[in-house]
Order: sequence, then structure tokens, then C-alpha cells
Amino acid sequence: MAFTLYSPFLEINSVQRQIDQLFQEVLPTTSLVSRPPVEISVNEDSVELKIELPGMDIKDIDVEVSKQMVAINGQRECAAEVKDSEFYYGKFSRLITLPVEVQNSQVTANYQDGILYLTLPKAAAEKNTVVKVNLG
Repeated sequence: MAFTLYSPFLEINSVQRQIDQLFQEVLPTTSLVSRPPVEISVNEDSVELKIELPGMDIKDIDVEVSKQMVAINGQRECAAEVKDSEFYYGKFSRLITLPVEVQNSQVTANYQDGILYLTLPKAAAEKNTVVKVNLG
């Protein structure tokens, strides 16, 4: 007679998958991928954005920059429907408020390994400039 080791976690996993599937069918997705994660860093001359967009084709990503905001929109399409997929397919968007004003006509972009890098030069007024003050 062969013994099989019982694990209650297998049943919990199955129930969790069924609950997830129910919520996916009833409610719109709230996946983090539908709102891509962003890292913002500010240095002396520019604001650097690092946006995680894994598996995206560059032609499916749209970026618009104003002096104080960056809008990222796109769509990930599924070639074939997969049952019980944990991947997010569909439209996504993210509106990022910048910590300082930027020169939106001088933005540079690089998309590499699923990460979109944006360098946004600070507006002239936002650069850290030193001014001599006359005291008398």
C-alpha cells in the first residue's frame, strides 16, 4: 500500500484560484500591470523616469509629456485566448505628476528589456542656480 502525503495547502491553493477566477469574471481588473509601476528620481539637471512595461512592443506604447505631467498609455494584446491566465491583457494608462517643471520638448527615451527610461531636462527656472545677493 502506497502512502500519499496530505497537504492542506493544495486545497487552499485550489480554492484561491477559484476565488480569483470569480473576481476576474465579475469585476474589472485591478492588476498592478494595468497601472505600470514607475520610479522617479530627480537630479541636478533632470528628472529620470523608469517605467516597467514587460513584454510590450514599443509601437503599442504612447507617451505624452507636458511641463508638469507624463501620460503613458498602451495596449497589450493576447494572440490566443488562454484559460486561467494571470497575465494582464488590454489597455493601460498612467498619469504621473512630476515633482518639478521640465522642458517637455527636450525629452529623451530608451526602451530596453521591458523598461522604458525617460530623461526629462528640468526647466531653466527649476535648475539649482546660485545668485549673488547684494547686502548693502
